[in-house]
Amino acid sequence: MTSPPDDPAPPLRDDDRDTAVRRLREAYAEGHLSHEELGTRLDQVLAARTRGGLVSALASLPEEDTGTTSTIAAAGGRITRRGAWRVPRTLKVTSAYGTVRLDLSRAVVEHPVVDIGLHLGTGGARITVPRDAIVEYEDLRTDWKDTRYKPPRRPRPGVGPTIRISGVMGFGRLRIRHARR
Repeated sequence: MTSPPDDPAPPLRDDDRDTAVRRLREAYAEGHLSHEELGTRLDQVLAARTRGGLVSALASLPEEDTGTTSTIAAAGGRITRRGAWRVPRTLKVTSAYGTVRLDLSRAVVEHPVVDIGLHLGTGGARITVPRDAIVEYEDLRTDWKDTRYKPPRRPRPGVGPTIRISGVMGFGRLRIRHARR
C-alpha cells in the first residue's frame, strides 16, 4: 500500500498562467524573443501543471520591469487626463458614476507597453491613443454596450506603444480612437 505524498505541488492558478502569458508577450514586444521562441514558450505555459513548468518557460527572460503604477479614482464626476502628462506603465481608473476621458495623444509614453485597467460602474470612457499605437482590448468586459474602435487605415506596426485595455465596465461604452496628428 502506498501513501500519498506529504506535500503535493499546488495546482496552477489561472492568474499565474495569465501572468506568464503576459510576460512572454511583453518580452516578444520588446524584442527579447523571436516569433518561434514565443510560440514554443506559450505552448509550455499552456501545458504546465505546476509553477515549476512556468519557471522553465520564463527562464532567461529579463527581470520584469514593473515600472510605475498609478490609480485614478472618483466616486462621481468626470475623470480627465490630457495634454503633456506622463503615462505610467500601469494605470488603474476606477469610477462609480461619471465619465472618463484619457487623451494620450500628447502624453509622454516611456514604456513600450501600457496597461490601462478600467473599473467603471455607470458612465462611459473615451480614450485617445497616439497615432501609431497598437491597441488591444480583448480583456475588457462590458455589461451593456460594445466597445467602439476603428483601427487606422494604414497602421505602422512596431512604431508606437502597445496600449492594453482591460477591466470591467457596467453601464457605458468605451470609445477608442487614434489621434489625427
